[in-house]
Amino acid sequence: MGSEGPLAPAVAVTVHVTGFKKFHGVSENPTETIVSNLKEYVKKKGLPKGLTLGSCSILETAGQGALASLYQTLQSAIGGKDSESSTSGKIIWKVPIIPADGDISHTRQTSLPVEEITKALAKMGYEVMTSDDAGRFVCNYVYYHSLRFAEQNGNKSLFVHVPLFLTIDEDTQMQFAASLLEVLASLS
Repeated sequence: MGSEGPLAPAVAVTVHVTGFKKFHGVSENPTETIVSNLKEYVKKKGLPKGLTLGSCSILETAGQGALASLYQTLQSAIGGKDSESSTSGKIIWKVPIIPADGDISHTRQTSLPVEEITKALAKMGYEVMTSDDAGRFVCNYVYYHSLRFAEQNGNKSLFVHVPLFLTIDEDTQMQFAASLLEVLASLS
């Protein structure tokens, strides 16, 4: 009688968050700031029941340079050239991200309910939209590897683009990150 303590959630959720360092044209990458401050922010605000914030890692913005950190982060979750053209401009070579997956038309997508996540965040007052385009350079490259790793290890992966702080201020974006964690924790 009362000694059982609070009910444990059916499924515990651990979220590992990554951001990128600055890159060409973006001297202050908001993801670096958000990820660097997220643990302290949620410590003050609290985390949703059943959710654990795992690692918060900042990746290099060079695709190959980001892989070691990415795989280290991904591995911890389970314990443990873009294009070249000829001088004539008539030939474009594209290298598949992972050649063993086949040609460049091979795609991957998250197994998370993106529409449900988007609707929940919109109900909280955030201007959000779904997209199937992580970008053309490092974001796409790293997300593809993340999705492949998640598929191979029974995990899930989600990519979220965020605007510069000039567009949406840092406090609002920190609130958004915490709200996104809340929505992820609520998924069954």
